[in-house]
Amino acid sequence: MLAQLTAAFRDLQIPLRVKLWDGKQIDLGPTPRVTLVVKDPSLVAQLAHPSLDALGAAYVEGRVDLEGPIEEAIEVGDALSTALLGDEPPPVEQHAAHDKRSDAAAISYHYDLSNEFYRLWLDRDMVYSCAYFETGEEDLNQAQQAKLRHLCRKLRLQPGDRLLDVGCGWGGLARFAARECGAQVYGITLSKAQLELGLQRVAEEGLQGRVTLELLDYRDLPQDGRFDKVVSVGMFEHVGHANLPLYCQRLFGAVKAGGLVMNHGITSRFTDGRPVGRGAGEFIDRYVFPQGELPHLATIARAISEAGLEIVDVESLRLHYARTLQLWSQGLERRLQKAAQWVPEKSLRIWRLYLAGCAYGFQHGWMNLHQILAVKPRDDGGHDLPWTRADLYS
Repeated sequence: MLAQLTAAFRDLQIPLRVKLWDGKQIDLGPTPRVTLVVKDPSLVAQLAHPSLDALGAAYVEGRVDLEGPIEEAIEVGDALSTALLGDEPPPVEQHAAHDKRSDAAAISYHYDLSNEFYRLWLDRDMVYSCAYFETGEEDLNQAQQAKLRHLCRKLRLQPGDRLLDVGCGWGGLARFAARECGAQVYGITLSKAQLELGLQRVAEEGLQGRVTLELLDYRDLPQDGRFDKVVSVGMFEHVGHANLPLYCQRLFGAVKAGGLVMNHGITSRFTDGRPVGRGAGEFIDRYVFPQGELPHLATIARAISEAGLEIVDVESLRLHYARTLQLWSQGLERRLQKAAQWVPEKSLRIWRLYLAGCAYGFQHGWMNLHQILAVKPRDDGGHDLPWTRADLYS
């Protein structure tokens, strides 16, 4: 076994130590920073072709253990996969079938894991989306408040505005918009756990008269243009490529003429929406976001435009999300013992890899995140946006 690994790993010069179940070990570089402890002898053959999916699955299933900082394990794992597989082209995207039942099940799998688990490493408002770093020195609470403020400024929220929050999560943005901007907010989610805690926090802040949160599928949104503004954060990744036109049509139908629509979400690096290569995309689909599909910026922009909305502003927040995920990962790593009280060991292994791996992926440009602001033009083609962006930064 050791000879087989030695032959496969010859001259790699990667700071990794591989330790076998019998105590034998091999160093792939002079100063190993991470140790991969192989517990399953049948895994040795797979290590000669180490896709990120295979490596991640082996860790999740307990066939290997990792010794060393998780962020360094991700970096070393990518180096090992790159060295042995090269720039293997990602597979052609196989689009999942999305209907109300399967989408609700996928959302429940991810978001109904445990409110207490998420509370351990999210900010105090439990905003589970990319934060906004105005200087780069903010802590997580400051950066998430800045993100909520940035969204509301882009939407030019005014007292009395009727705001639709699609995929409202635990209600952090809904409460902020009501509390700080005086908006009347209607938020929808498919997560029962998120709704329960969101309603509790709305009541604790005395916002029942200004914030309404409900379980509702975006396909069932009212289409009478009753909302002045619409915001969707971290939601369209779950819609699926085939349903993007319908999703955008529902947002169009929900907002009044002259109203604004903000779509904030993760976008693919590839114009055809292929997943991340060397198995990273497959790992996320299998263990983290079932049925998740990332469209390229061009794809979602086309769907928005063809629905009748006019795109007026686009901002990339890729490095902001890399920093957000890094802070989330560090927060989870500091609280691993507490986290183990709220989720099974397998789930904890998934989330350790997912948060650290996504931080690495965003940092290295494997995917992006865009805020897209659009307007529903009035019949005369006009709208009420200011001539410049100066008001966003005043």
